[in-house]
Amino acid sequence: MRIKKKSGEIVQFDTEKLIRSLIASGATKETANHIIDDIKLQLYDGISSQKVFRLAYLKLKNYSKGHAARYNLKNGIMALGPAGFYFEKFIARIFELQGYQTKTNVEVEGACISHELDVVVKKNNHVAMVECKFHGSKEVKTDVKVPMYILSRFNDLKSVNHSFFSEDEKITKCWIVTNNRFTSEAIKFGECSGLNLLSWDYPMGNGLKELVTQFKVYPITCLTTLTIAEKEILLLQEILTVYNLVHHENGFAKLKLSQSRIKKVLNECQQLLS
Repeated sequence: MRIKKKSGEIVQFDTEKLIRSLIASGATKETANHIIDDIKLQLYDGISSQKVFRLAYLKLKNYSKGHAARYNLKNGIMALGPAGFYFEKFIARIFELQGYQTKTNVEVEGACISHELDVVVKKNNHVAMVECKFHGSKEVKTDVKVPMYILSRFNDLKSVNHSFFSEDEKITKCWIVTNNRFTSEAIKFGECSGLNLLSWDYPMGNGLKELVTQFKVYPITCLTTLTIAEKEILLLQEILTVYNLVHHENGFAKLKLSQSRIKKVLNECQQLLS
């Protein structure tokens, strides 16, 4: 059986790949196989990959809301858009959990022109600029023009003294972060130019999805027990992650949820954080 990707590409349906994705979300192999069996009758030649994902996601929700939230992680991160402002805050949080000091949306003067930086980070007396490239579609990749452009900005900034966290600091490193993927040419250029790249699955084994799982920094937008409107209310309060929601003193105050719903949300949060 063939499936149609969002890009229009037609590929063979890979049952094992779907099983691996379900297991990665926390489901047992037995549960993953049950889900495959449940959705098989609804599959047909030429079905879209989004519909396959949706069918598996809805079945997984019946077994575990927390597993479904993990399975929905990429869509959850994409829901931090459309402008990418919340994504920049989210990336700053990931750096903080790795021991960095961070600042977001920083205006700074370079040798030639002024720049607005998405995130600035500091660790062990080294300061780095972090440029975030947010995409609202899974199929869009960050191409080679992006690291070429950002390298020119880095070159304009690195020779100048700045005062981000203390006096007389120099930017010595540059990161480019995307919620999707880089093209092979973008990776080749970035590595050759000494840029640090971070995407959904790059570097292999230490990409964005692995960092989120490792540090349990799940965005509230991946939760299955909140509506889109409720998530937006939380984002406006800068409650970006599941951990923030659980530990925020008044996290639920503006949502006006019943006690039974709060209990369901907290239960899903604990499943993600445990």
